[in-house]
Amino acid sequence: MAKVTFQILEGIDKGRVFRDLATPVTIGREEGNLLRLNDERVSRFHAKVQIDNEDFILTDLESTNGTKVNGTVVQIRRLRHGDRVSVGRSLLLFGSNEEIRQRMLALETQGPISADLGQAMQADGPATIQAGTMASPVEGAFDFDLNVKDPVTATPDALFIGNHPLPPLPQKLTPSQAARLAEILDFLHQGLTVATENIQAREDGTQVSLGFADWQKVLAVQMLLSRYLRAVAEPDALDS
Repeated sequence: MAKVTFQILEGIDKGRVFRDLATPVTIGREEGNLLRLNDERVSRFHAKVQIDNEDFILTDLESTNGTKVNGTVVQIRRLRHGDRVSVGRSLLLFGSNEEIRQRMLALETQGPISADLGQAMQADGPATIQAGTMASPVEGAFDFDLNVKDPVTATPDALFIGNHPLPPLPQKLTPSQAARLAEILDFLHQGLTVATENIQAREDGTQVSLGFADWQKVLAVQMLLSRYLRAVAEPDALDS
């Protein structure tokens, strides 16, 4: 049975260490949680950590004040040793000192990691995708404007913008698969946020402009999406 360790960095319980907790672990302020915090802003049962497909998966249990991993609000996320989890006024460090040290050593052997989206995809250029591969299903799917003024609604089977259905999300994912999908979408979302934060609009609001460097960041996100799409159809595509 996999075990986890959390060290409390901030909050009433700071300085405490919850060692070798058997998964699944719930975090909250009530009795019955393996990791119980004395924090009134933490929900009774706030979050859960479980193991799935050798991944540590953190899930927010519809808490009142939400859960953050490394400063980002999440619903479900893979945890890695050294990640910081924020619940209420408490800040938790995931992993023992030895586990975090082992991760640091592993990262050092991989060489430097760039956080720049533009640099991330400059190795050998984008993989080639045959134009006809996805043309037929996609062309009919976007015969409407993605007008953000239209209400977004959800049914058990689909999301809608106005009366138009969006492509459905996959159902019945394992916790590990759901966390990985959320991680990819969150990464791409953050990439677009960074790329468009300096956008300039005309006074009449009829046109916007983007600097060349920021435009390259948008293209980098598009490139990542194209590679992900190819990898879904051809799992070994990113190695070629």
